[in-house]
Parts: sequence; structure tokens; C-alpha cells
Amino acid sequence: MPIRAVLWDIDDTIFDYASADRAGMLDHLRAEGLVDGYDSVDQALARWKELTSLHWRRFEAGGVGFEEQRRDRVRDFLGEPLSDQEADAWFERYMSHYEAAWALFPDALPVLELLAADYRHAVLSNSSVHNQERKLRVLGVRDRFEALLCAAELGVAKPAPAAFHAACDALALPPADVAYVGDQPDIDARGAVEAGLTGIWLDRTGLGGRPELRRITSLAQLPGLLRGDTRFGAPDSFG
Repeated sequence: MPIRAVLWDIDDTIFDYASADRAGMLDHLRAEGLVDGYDSVDQALARWKELTSLHWRRFEAGGVGFEEQRRDRVRDFLGEPLSDQEADAWFERYMSHYEAAWALFPDALPVLELLAADYRHAVLSNSSVHNQERKLRVLGVRDRFEALLCAAELGVAKPAPAAFHAACDALALPPADVAYVGDQPDIDARGAVEAGLTGIWLDRTGLGGRPELRRITSLAQLPGLLRGDTRFGAPDSFG
């Protein structure tokens, strides 16, 4: 069966999350008077990413809710016993700086336009609909996707097969008819393959080293890969 739909990750796939996160954190640290608390913005970002991963794993395990893990991330980052309201307020101030730096990758919109007539499109994200709905609307691409599914509402996150299957169900398509595109080799590409989809790893940094995965280094390579089909030939087709 040919691929009939493309299921998309958002952050660091179509949306330049890493650049926005760095710029937003730098502006936030400056505004909060926290610059001197770290040797560099990169050190602060590394700590923020470490805590994000730690508390997201707690959420995935079902031990805490989505908002609770976010509040605990802020408390650990600051090293202060903030109330829920204080933690929420701090995170909202951070978000205002982060959102000011939002941008699509240059290859995202041209490829979405190129594929629009031939494939259905949806999103599966390890975030919340509240966050990603707003993001896609601000970026001007929400209407490109007929469905938006996120881990916070599903109660299950990638790479669990149930997350991918929920997205396929939303499209009323079997997994074999759906390709998933994401920047994480295991969470996105391998997870999709294990759920019965065609997983495509978007390796923007040219990391390589995963010959068992279908790999592209730019979204510009995606139309040729999909239209060539035949299950995309050999893995790692683009180097």
C-alpha cells in the first residue's frame, strides 16, 4: 500500500525549537536577573533541558500531571520552594520570551505546500494540545494539519505504539499507510517503525550512525522519498 498520510513531529522538525529556546532563555534570564547564576546561557539551557527530561519521564510514568511536572521543573531550576501560582507565573514569563523567538525552519512551509495535494497531514507531539495548537496558529500552519494529538491529552507518549496508533485512528488509516517524520531517531523514527508506521528520521545535524533507520537531512528530501515509495529502498538512503 502507498503512503497516504504524513504524521509530523513539531519541535526541531518543522519548528526551530532549539534556536527559540536558547534566545528565549537568554532574554528570560536577563529579565529575571538570573544571568549571574550561570557561567553561560548554554549552561543554563543544559540545566533546563536536563530538568525537562527528568520531569517528563515522571509524567510519562504516570506519577505526575502535565502541569505538575512543569511546576517542579521551575522549582528545581530555581532551587526555590515556589507555590503553584508562583511557578506558573515564572513559566509564563519564560514563555513570553520564548514565543517571541518562534520560527519555522526554512524548509518546512515549502515542503508542506508541495505535499499538500497528495498526502493527508496530522501532528503527533509529546507535549499538550494547549501548547502546540497555539504554536501552530502563531506560526501560520495550523490549517495544514487535519488532526493534532498530544501526549498530555492522550495519556501516552511517543515512542509507545499506542500514541502512534491513536494518531492513525484519528486519520482512519492503518499504520502501514502512514509515515512519521521527526528529529529523534528512537522516540520518533524507531518508535513509528515499531508501531507499524514508516518512520523517517530528520537528522538535520548530520549525526548519522543509525543505518537501520530511514534518514533524511532536510525536509527538502522528503517529497522524493515519499513519491519514490517502494518502502523507500535501502535504509539511510540519503547518506
